[in-house]
Amino acid sequence: MRKRRALAFFLGTLILTDALMAAVAFYGAYWLRVLIPFPDIAVTLAPPASYVWMALAHVVAVLLAFAFNRLYTLARSPSRVDEFYQIVGGGTAGTVAGVALIYFLFKNTPLELDYPRGMIVYAWLLTIVLVTVGRLAHGRLRATLMARGWGRDRVLVVGTGDVARMILHKILGNPGLGYQVVGAVEVEGYPSVTLPAPILGNARDLARLLEEHTVDEVIIALPEATHQEILDLISECERGKVTIKVFPDVFQIMAGPMSIGDLGGLPLLTVRDIALRGWRRVAKRLMDIVGATVGLILLSPLMLLTAILIKLDSPGPAFYVQERMGLDARPFPMLKFRSMRQDAEAAGPGWTRPGDPRVTRLGNIIRRLNVDELPQFINVLLGEMSLVGPRPERPVYVAQFRRSIPRYMDRHREKAGMTGWAQVNGLRGDTSIVERTKYDLWYIENWSLLLDIKIILRTIVNIFRSPNAY
Repeated sequence: MRKRRALAFFLGTLILTDALMAAVAFYGAYWLRVLIPFPDIAVTLAPPASYVWMALAHVVAVLLAFAFNRLYTLARSPSRVDEFYQIVGGGTAGTVAGVALIYFLFKNTPLELDYPRGMIVYAWLLTIVLVTVGRLAHGRLRATLMARGWGRDRVLVVGTGDVARMILHKILGNPGLGYQVVGAVEVEGYPSVTLPAPILGNARDLARLLEEHTVDEVIIALPEATHQEILDLISECERGKVTIKVFPDVFQIMAGPMSIGDLGGLPLLTVRDIALRGWRRVAKRLMDIVGATVGLILLSPLMLLTAILIKLDSPGPAFYVQERMGLDARPFPMLKFRSMRQDAEAAGPGWTRPGDPRVTRLGNIIRRLNVDELPQFINVLLGEMSLVGPRPERPVYVAQFRRSIPRYMDRHREKAGMTGWAQVNGLRGDTSIVERTKYDLWYIENWSLLLDIKIILRTIVNIFRSPNAY
């Protein structure tokens, strides 16, 4: 019951926040139109109190448009980029619907007032901006309250392998998601690793454990399990009337959207296709050129300062050129600011680990802030890399991974990127190559400009949150 009250509170306050922001936007548009009499110079507006009913019509239209745009479906970890696009769509539809509603309700009545074109444009823009700000504040408040126990779900993880550990670290590291970890259960025949949560028992006892620990949600973290095993686990969970989520297997996470075609009348299901073709490739390249140019111009003072500090901090060049594998598995020289001693690889290549003695004092700072990656804007401008794509690896590692990881070389169907879908989902630095490959392949087969923009924005936000370098 407390959980339901908390969810009702979150939804109710979200609707009230949107309504308040839409009302403020309408009256903000009114005062902007008063201060800026353009383009309808001859129009004289009535006093603000006269526009109360028009403001109410605008608010109602916006709220209805948001509801149809699924903006009142509460998600635990919403994408702010996706939400902003929904706000733009809902705000646009709501403003247009508001104009129509005002005309329908107040035309040829004593309440009919001027609604100038300039005021309509201001109301549209302010609605989008203010609702976005209001939702950011509401999201922060909601995350804070959920971290303190409001509306939390008690979650049980099925599986004790690497995927289970990754899921548990994600939940425990983000208390604002509103989960309380109960523990994990083992499944016979599958490996176990050390987990940051207690192991409560075996999957055979799943129904009993759900009842004993009052579990609200179960996450099945067994991507390598057979379909029958997954169905058996779901059947056990259904006895407890809990929410069930399943971490997808390799096929599901790589396949992406499917389409049905034909071969001479025979139906064929397409599960592998390359999203980045034709005009999309041109659009991505244009975004790379613009982004790299703007990045180099804006960040040139920081890059110059970094180069000087590297020279002062330790002997050796400011830049480090390393061969990496890019599009079509062709090698290219990737640029970085040097963050290690000049003789760091005298004994051969190796992964960088926390506390690595090869990293210089300044190197620790620029790697933590990802400043060492800034010279790769030059690689992007030259067309050797993209702003977003699978992170490139060295030829020695590619030769190892291609033999042990299915479809690893499919990562090279697109240009390597400065950041990628795997990196913004926490798979950075010395993390699972298998999991990174899954995310990279999903990105290649589901590419869109919106997805690239989302990844770039999440990268900027995550710079100060993650200790791992790309």
